[in-house]
Formats: sequence, structure tokens, C-alpha cells
Amino acid sequence: MLTQPSAAGAEGAPPGSAAGLTTRYPFVLPRGYVDEQGRLHREGVMRLATARDEIASQSDPRVRQNPVYLSVLLLARTVTRLGSAPVVDNLVIENLFASDLAFLQDLYRRINQEGHTEADVDCPACGHGFAVDIAGDVPGES
Repeated sequence: MLTQPSAAGAEGAPPGSAAGLTTRYPFVLPRGYVDEQGRLHREGVMRLATARDEIASQSDPRVRQNPVYLSVLLLARTVTRLGSAPVVDNLVIENLFASDLAFLQDLYRRINQEGHTEADVDCPACGHGFAVDIAGDVPGES
């Protein structure tokens, strides 16, 4: 089953969002974040980025020193929930597995530049084309 994004007005949504505008996108990490207590966190929510997110992150001294760090800061600002982790900050993003970081970077790009989380794919066996939600499945459903 495809993950259904939530509507505007939810926690973490940009202020003044219009009704019907999707601002929060649930996702399931491919591997998951393992916290200091050894707990695995895979389900999360990313919100749309604001201009403030982009500007504040780009002017951070760590980004001036290492431009690659920009994605860490942007994800720390826009991932509003990750499992039962109390906060999602730079340290959490830094400690993700590389495959999960790449997944979130792609999700960020898709929702902020393209406006959706679906990718068009073709079945390798029959060639039939269909859309797949790359944000992941709703937990507990198939």
C-alpha cells in the first residue's frame, strides 16, 4: 500500500499553508537509525522545506567549511519525526547508515523540487509501467 502524505496544518508545516497542500511526507527508511540504546527507528516524517531552512543552512559556518554538510543540516531541519527518537538533530542525521542518508536526500529532492514521492517504473518481466511511492509502505501493511 502506498504511503499517503498528510495535509497542511500539521505540526512542522510551514506557516500559512493552503488547504489541500501536502506539507508532510511519511517514509520508511531502508535500514533504519540505531540509537545509543540500540533501538531501531525506521518510520518517520519529512516536511516541506522553507526558504528559511535553505538560507539558514547555507549560511552555517560548517557548510562554508564543507559544502557536503548542507544536506545534513537540511535533513535535520525537515525530518520532524524518526521512530520514537526524542529529537532529530544533526547528530542523528550524521549517524544514519549511508543508504538511509541517500534515501532521505532523494526524498528531500523529490518533495521540494518535483513535488511528489512517486517514481515511474517498468516491470522487468512484462514491461508494464506503473508508479511506485518511494517514501515507503505504511507500517504493518503490504
